[in-house]
Amino acid sequence: MQVQNSLRNNPGRWAERRVLTLLRQNGWQCLAERWCCRYGEIDLLMLKGVGPARRVLVVEVKARQRCGPDGWGVAAMNRQKRRRLARAIACWLSTSPVFAPCVLNVVLALVPLPPSAGNVRWIPILDLPVEP
Repeated sequence: MQVQNSLRNNPGRWAERRVLTLLRQNGWQCLAERWCCRYGEIDLLMLKGVGPARRVLVVEVKARQRCGPDGWGVAAMNRQKRRRLARAIACWLSTSPVFAPCVLNVVLALVPLPPSAGNVRWIPILDLPVEP
């Protein structure tokens, strides 16, 4: 009952929780959820590994009930959104310099909402603009 209420009231938050659960099951630790700065919000910041092998994963979550014109949310990662995300990441790194030496990966997690029973799709975002 609570899952249905959460899904109905805030499908985006439900999708973020689903992604967070999947990543934790695969050994990732959550550094922050919905981290905000003046440039925008980072849905999830995750950490895996120790020492020089530490990796930071920045996750942008998109939830859709069906594949529409934006391809489950892929089109929502337009140039402007990528620029804002790059600035938010730079802002986060400036407040958390201990993670600057880590390998940083950015992914788009496409989460199908019920009644679709599909898997989460993970799309690497490779072309974020470099911020000075």
